[in-house]
Amino acid sequence: MGNFLNDLKHSLRIFVKSPGFTIAAVAALALGIGANTAIFSVVNTVLLKPLDYPDSERIVEFLLTSPQGNNAIASPTKFQNWQSQTSVFQDVAAYDFGGPGFNLTGDKPEQVHGIHVTEGYFRLFGAPVMLGRTFTPQEDLPNGGKNVVLSYGLWQRKFGGNPQIVGSSISLGGEPYTVLGVLGKSFQSDPIADIWLPFQFPPNSDEQGHYFRAAARLKPGITLAQANAQLKVAADQFRRRFPTVMDPKDGFAVEPLRDTIVGDVRASLFVLLGAVGFVLLIACANVANLLLVRATGRKREFAIRAAMGAGRSRIVLQLLTESVLLSLTGGILGLILGYVGVRALLAISPGDIPRIGENGAGVGLDWRVLAFTLGVSLLTGILFGIFPALGASRPDLNTTLKESSNRSGTGFRQSKVRSLLVIGEVSLALVLLIGAALLIRTYIALRDVNPGFNSDHVLTLQMSLTGDRFQKTAGVAQLVRDGRERLNAIPGVEVSASTCCLPLEGGFGLPFIVVGRPLGKEQATGGAGWMNASPGYFDVFKIPILRGRDFADSDIAGAPGVVIINQSMAKKFWPKEDPIGQQIIIGKGVGPEFDEPARQIVGIVADIRDGGLNRDPRPLMIIPQAQVPDGVTALNARIGPVVWLARTRVDPHQAAAAITEQLRQASGGFPVARVRSMDEVVVHSTARQDFNMLLLTIFGASALLLAAIGIYGLMAYSVQQRTQEMGIRMALGADRGRIRNLVVWQGMRLALVGVILGVGAAFALTHLIASLLFGVKAWDPLVFVTVPVVLAVVALVAVWMPAHRASRLDPMQALRIE
Repeated sequence: MGNFLNDLKHSLRIFVKSPGFTIAAVAALALGIGANTAIFSVVNTVLLKPLDYPDSERIVEFLLTSPQGNNAIASPTKFQNWQSQTSVFQDVAAYDFGGPGFNLTGDKPEQVHGIHVTEGYFRLFGAPVMLGRTFTPQEDLPNGGKNVVLSYGLWQRKFGGNPQIVGSSISLGGEPYTVLGVLGKSFQSDPIADIWLPFQFPPNSDEQGHYFRAAARLKPGITLAQANAQLKVAADQFRRRFPTVMDPKDGFAVEPLRDTIVGDVRASLFVLLGAVGFVLLIACANVANLLLVRATGRKREFAIRAAMGAGRSRIVLQLLTESVLLSLTGGILGLILGYVGVRALLAISPGDIPRIGENGAGVGLDWRVLAFTLGVSLLTGILFGIFPALGASRPDLNTTLKESSNRSGTGFRQSKVRSLLVIGEVSLALVLLIGAALLIRTYIALRDVNPGFNSDHVLTLQMSLTGDRFQKTAGVAQLVRDGRERLNAIPGVEVSASTCCLPLEGGFGLPFIVVGRPLGKEQATGGAGWMNASPGYFDVFKIPILRGRDFADSDIAGAPGVVIINQSMAKKFWPKEDPIGQQIIIGKGVGPEFDEPARQIVGIVADIRDGGLNRDPRPLMIIPQAQVPDGVTALNARIGPVVWLARTRVDPHQAAAAITEQLRQASGGFPVARVRSMDEVVVHSTARQDFNMLLLTIFGASALLLAAIGIYGLMAYSVQQRTQEMGIRMALGADRGRIRNLVVWQGMRLALVGVILGVGAAFALTHLIASLLFGVKAWDPLVFVTVPVVLAVVALVAVWMPAHRASRLDPMQALRIE
């Protein structure tokens, strides 16, 4: 312990005496460790932290499997099938996606977040009850009453924490609901909710619409594999009961709830974690080079200590103490830098990452992050300190003690380790820069995509249509007519419309049958996206009608059913004929809510990217909002809001107040929510890709800077060590240009070797980010040519400065240097 304390004191004295070295080393380490801490804190929150539910590792989500992929969605019939699998599951519960929101009406109308759940939901997720109780099984059946459970936040904010709230009524959509209970402050649901209402599925339902999720807890001793084996049997039973609903290749499965919540963000987080690992390695190489230079300058010190009896291990421990002290100091600063940096970055660009909370509020420091930072700091200190320590601990006493302090160094050819470190820095920096360039190309490609609609000057607003008035299509159609009339009369509003689904945000899908076309063994001609829209929808988004006509005000209930399809659907299902005038039956076999007569195709519109800018347009069917079947209208009221659209002549948000007021009057006092311009919707649709691009660009730029500093430092030191040699060369007739070129070539040779190795490594590694790319190949020639050239130019600048200094040496002064 005494030796360690002496080594520590000695290290502190050395660092205080060399502030330039200390600041440079600590800054490089703080950058590398801080970047790793920042990304790990996100990884920790998203991937490592258990869910905030009791026994969360045994909570699983039900999936529908198919050759096209798996989906975490459920229908009432499938849910009841899963409920019956009591040998492997307990607390099977259903919950929807957050729904349309609910209108908390009264003196101050407000739209609150609410979800429908089954009575087992609260047991499954361990929801603490602060006041009252949750639903009983009887209250979760049809005609079980209109009941609601409140969140702690809503109870405090809207009802002032009234302890007598249980048993009282609140108004939702103008209808009274009885408050059964208030959940504890600690409970956070996903999706976030202010209120919970019972689903009230009828027993033995035959409804096949998929509009919610289902989860359960594995019974003690049951593995995931056993549960999936049981679900395979359950899928066969379901298929026999409903032979027209599920294809032979479709099935049921479960996976851990945390995995379904995280989704595809896992891959991008691991890529970013690997990228910051590269930044840390480059920082380590930089600091190792600094330590090698210092060790060269301290050769006489080590030789004297060895001559006085200090063993090799003693010198190694001294140098490792210095390097670990540096790394721990860098780690403390890196922890602060990483935490502040990631919170600021997530506040600016949250990247649509699950589990991090609003603007990254859920990302914080816990024992995992602290342990990670400590471990990285210690490992870093050993990594960059061990090689300089081992080299410095073997001095040639006779030679070293005879050298003057200014000559105790080595020439360029004797600096192989430092050269290898620089080559490694350049290689790693090139890999990061190529990755960043590929994501920048993706960013540009997404901006160049034609979404199929014009988002400029379009305002979008959502309204929840709850209450008996809007369980029938006639009520919704009347509201839309009144609302559009009011909006179109507002100065500055060019045209307005209403729909169920915004472009880029997905939608519904339904099977269809082409009337008169044989089906063979299939149950339907095919499947396509489905949405409804009012007249004016195509005008708001300036979507061209290629053939046929637009919806008219006369396309109402009782009039002949019509449908407009998009170009992709026309090409796929009518490749050699004109679909205008043909009839299709939509949703047959899905459930009684979807039963309707055949519709005539009256128009074909251009494709829009309804699933995202990075997804090709899918076949799409659009029906008039006034002709939606009543059963579907009632279903939509439970699972999604009505979306109002207005194209304005002014900035959309300038017209928002007037539009909101007119919609409130048209609906009888209902509030609107999520008031956004369509431009904001477009930006949000690429938030995750933008986040990945921003981070990898920052890491690539950091790596480039560190690599440039490394090259500059090595060549500056080389010039310093070879000053006398260059003086002799100039005295013998070498001109200044020759000296400059000599230094430039020596430095660029290292850079070019690093570039070649980096290109090879990038070819091998870029396939790992292929899933993050759009509109560019992982081996894009432009990137693989441009980035090495840019890096070579930066290296040339870094080499040119010490080379220029060498060419300006005075030969007489250089020869006098000992």
